[in-house]
Amino acid sequence: MSLSPSFKRKWKKIKNFLLVLIVLQLAYIILLKWVDPPITITQLGSVFQGYGLYRNYVPIKMISKQARLAVMASEDQLFPDHDGFDWTSIRKAMKYNKKKPNRVRGASTISQQVAKNVFLWQGRSWVRKGLEVYFTFMIETFWSKERILEVYLNVAEMGKGTFGIEAASQKYFKKPAKKLTRAEAAQVAAILPNPKKYSIKPLSNYVQRRANWIQSQMNNLESDVDVAALLD
Repeated sequence: MSLSPSFKRKWKKIKNFLLVLIVLQLAYIILLKWVDPPITITQLGSVFQGYGLYRNYVPIKMISKQARLAVMASEDQLFPDHDGFDWTSIRKAMKYNKKKPNRVRGASTISQQVAKNVFLWQGRSWVRKGLEVYFTFMIETFWSKERILEVYLNVAEMGKGTFGIEAASQKYFKKPAKKLTRAEAAQVAAILPNPKKYSIKPLSNYVQRRANWIQSQMNNLESDVDVAALLD
């Protein structure tokens, strides 16, 4: 059975459109290797929800080594070594979610969080998760680990309407991110699991306990050669 000429023309247009999308998104990924994301869906959502948008992107050299170490200790201790996915944690999370379907446990690496925060939207749908896997693979392929960490520290939500370590540092401690102390960096990292729920000002008992734990993990991590390379 042969296809009609009109169907062939429509199919050709669809293929051309998809090809253009693929080329554009690839170009955007490569561009962001050097250029900061102009805006993200999460940031737009913050504006529409009435939280506003407070951010100030800074290069990684203008971010305290303590802040870099704190987020790795808190969010992804294997960050320097993995290819974007922590397969052991993913398997554990899948087993946990299977046993307790009403209490979802995540296993996202810093790379996965960058993929979600920069290119996608918040949520737990399978479509978004599939796209997250794709974009995680792409940034791990085209970006350096240092660039991934730099983007994470600039786009992660760190309070209601507050995005990035520089904005968080100015908001909570009235100082640039470059001057954050070990304790201050640990407090910021402590609220990352749910920055809309947890707060530094006032400092809750939970955040302080988690910050203390993060500082102990920082002590263990900083002697690692691969971690140290991201702190230079």
